[in-house]
Amino acid sequence: MTNLNYKHSELTSVIIKSFYKVYNTLGYGFLEKVYENAMMLEMRKLGLLCSKQIPIDVFYEGERVGNYYADIIVENCVILELKAADVLMPEHEAQLTNYLKATDIEVGLLLNFGKEAQSKRKVFSNEYKLRKI
Repeated sequence: MTNLNYKHSELTSVIIKSFYKVYNTLGYGFLEKVYENAMMLEMRKLGLLCSKQIPIDVFYEGERVGNYYADIIVENCVILELKAADVLMPEHEAQLTNYLKATDIEVGLLLNFGKEAQSKRKVFSNEYKLRKI
């Protein structure tokens, strides 16, 4: 059931449905890249604007200190972090939170194609983010 009070709830609902379709079709045991490619196909089929392996710069006191690569960004407003792990771990959630901190995107989904399908929604509001100085 979708809670329409959540930011981008309609979009995240469509993404999660796509996730379960891919999971139910492919099942467990593939590498993350296989699921990433299948998610891209499924979401594009639904007319969603998706980009994969998008670089995200990380700044410290105004200096670029590193970068991450987001698995998928959907409609320029939701970051997807895909996993193919037995279970989701706190470090997986921290990774997604860091992606949100480093961008203007406030909503992320952590999707695990493990033994059991798992999804978690993360929000990091822009008002709490450190800005590039």
